[in-house]
Amino acid sequence: MATQLSWETEFSFRTDGAAIVCGCDEAGRGPLAGPVFAAAVILPDGMVIEGLNDSKKLSEKKREELYDEIRAKCIDCAVAHAEVYEIEAINILNASMLAMRRAIALLRVKPELALIDGNVARDFTIPAKPVIKGDGKCPSIAAASILAKVERDRFCRELDGFYPEYGFAAHKGYATKAHIAAIRKYGPCPAHRISFLRKVLKDAEQQNLI
Repeated sequence: MATQLSWETEFSFRTDGAAIVCGCDEAGRGPLAGPVFAAAVILPDGMVIEGLNDSKKLSEKKREELYDEIRAKCIDCAVAHAEVYEIEAINILNASMLAMRRAIALLRVKPELALIDGNVARDFTIPAKPVIKGDGKCPSIAAASILAKVERDRFCRELDGFYPEYGFAAHKGYATKAHIAAIRKYGPCPAHRISFLRKVLKDAEQQNLI
């Protein structure tokens, strides 16, 4: 019986005879602040990386360890992002697609097929297939999820140095109680996605908090 991250599962999505396949995933669709990051990873077929899984199921320490191993063992990989102003202009789904397309474009080894985590694969310049919950099924997508998550977390730690009052190093931009309380106290900063803050800002305005 195939394991969750078996290569047999990934190979089942490769129905077009593509020899070079990259997995793609994003990190940061849900947070209230910061860019959305995406990664594209080409792994050698059949390569086993112990502990490889959906980044959300791994500890921060394990993600950091796997990040280095993935980069050392992959055929090629790249990470890109879409900025907050792009998220605001074209919405988070389209910005996620944009970040993934940018990551693929940065690959030195050009893939013939991209496996995209989720149920949408839009406007790619190469054949692309969506794989629902692919980060928990396909090794190359799982690897991409880890690279994207680690890069975004590192960005949020840097962002914390510019805006320490918000606590980005701790919550990574997600809607924690501490983060929402900071927004209500200080108002949004340039890193915030204003369209994601409408309820928070409306509540704060009604309570004369900002």
